[in-house]
Amino acid sequence: MRNELLLVLDYIQREKGIDKSVVVSAVEAALLSAARKRYGEDAQIEVSIDRATGEIIVLREGKKVDSGNFGRIAAQTAKQIITQKIREAEREVVFSDYQAKVGDITNGIVHRFERGNIIVDLGKTEGVLSFKEILPKEEFNQGSRVRALILDVKKTSKGPQIILSRTNAGFVKRLFELEVPEIYEGIVEIKSISRIAGERTKVAVNSKDDKIDSVGACVGVRGSRIKNIVRELHGERVDIVRWSEDIKEYARAALNPAKIDKIDLYLEDKKMDIDVADDQLSLAIGKKGQNVRLASKLIGWSINIRGQVVAKEEEKDLIIQEETQPSSNKLAKLEGIGKKTCDALIEAGYNNLELLANAQVSELVEIKGVGKKRAEQIIEQAKKLI
Repeated sequence: MRNELLLVLDYIQREKGIDKSVVVSAVEAALLSAARKRYGEDAQIEVSIDRATGEIIVLREGKKVDSGNFGRIAAQTAKQIITQKIREAEREVVFSDYQAKVGDITNGIVHRFERGNIIVDLGKTEGVLSFKEILPKEEFNQGSRVRALILDVKKTSKGPQIILSRTNAGFVKRLFELEVPEIYEGIVEIKSISRIAGERTKVAVNSKDDKIDSVGACVGVRGSRIKNIVRELHGERVDIVRWSEDIKEYARAALNPAKIDKIDLYLEDKKMDIDVADDQLSLAIGKKGQNVRLASKLIGWSINIRGQVVAKEEEKDLIIQEETQPSSNKLAKLEGIGKKTCDALIEAGYNNLELLANAQVSELVEIKGVGKKRAEQIIEQAKKLI
């Protein structure tokens, strides 16, 4: 009996991946329950199993009793509790295993279709792939192989539920990590991803090694690496963008293949106006606005695309506004500058921000009411406003 119990415990640990101590505790609890059924709930019963020898020790009122004399009901009770404990332990092992894999890609086989979901056989358990989490052009049949991102793991009464996705941007990121060794090794870094699943994705990359071209590494020889990724995404267009600290250069790369004429930045609001030639306008905006939307999300700035006609009209309106605007109103944009100081500056000939931005401190201090510190502030603010 001792050897048999140890063999069973070893088998459960080896085949089920469940720690032996968990099973031993379950057996002890089962035997205790069986002993109490036999000797009464109020009886002082202690049950233990020697971890080294497998010997079952049952004490009643401090005295050892025959552990094999529990009868058929006792054995059935022990079996039921052991089965339950093993099932719970197995579920916990599966939950912990997949919890550690959230964000990774897993492979499985389509098992069945249930309430608008695809149930995927992952081996030890099943995953749930909602129809919302598959690409628009994809179709799966029972027995089809599928790769998906482990999006989340939830505990349910029926065991762990593995939530899968093929539309999440993280799926594309993991495909690049698996396909491009330089990304997996950390030499090339994915800085940002924006995606419209099934349509188009933009991936911004940067190389930490000057000798390695980040874009070239992702494309591969004759496009081999990017082709494998696009094939997995069923033809979804993937743009690889070279990341840059210079936000203007980054924006130009993000809006490729459109050619940019001019970029005006509004740093505080993280907005930019981008001027393009009229024949580049549709290219910059993209099909259903995809190009500009993805570029905006990729760089984290709001982007306003303007064609030549619109840009010139807006520029014309601005010039007219500036020409008709009183000089005092122009200088009123300067913070902390009172009306008397504005009037003094205008009287001295500084009637616009450009003149102030190019002025010298030594020149401004000669104006009544303007000290050295105030002069420095005026020049600095004028430069910022321009």
